[in-house]
Amino acid sequence: MDQALKPVTGWLHTRSPGIAAIPADLDLIENRIVDSLGFMEFILLLEDLVGRELPLDQLDVDHFRTLRAVFESFLSPHARHR
Repeated sequence: MDQALKPVTGWLHTRSPGIAAIPADLDLIENRIVDSLGFMEFILLLEDLVGRELPLDQLDVDHFRTLRAVFESFLSPHARHR
């Protein structure tokens, strides 16, 4: 999981350089690591990583809420939206 999330955590650290470590279950939205302005950029990053457009009409904010959710929803070999 860590290797697949490396580009995601790198992007998050670039946007929020004061963050030391991001636990897999930390709520990225509630803790304002991903805010409303960066949310579309976050989606574009994930689209680049999976190599296609994401079906926005089939997605829920919970797919983006934690690193674990991002991995399970988009980056794992068995991801629902891969």
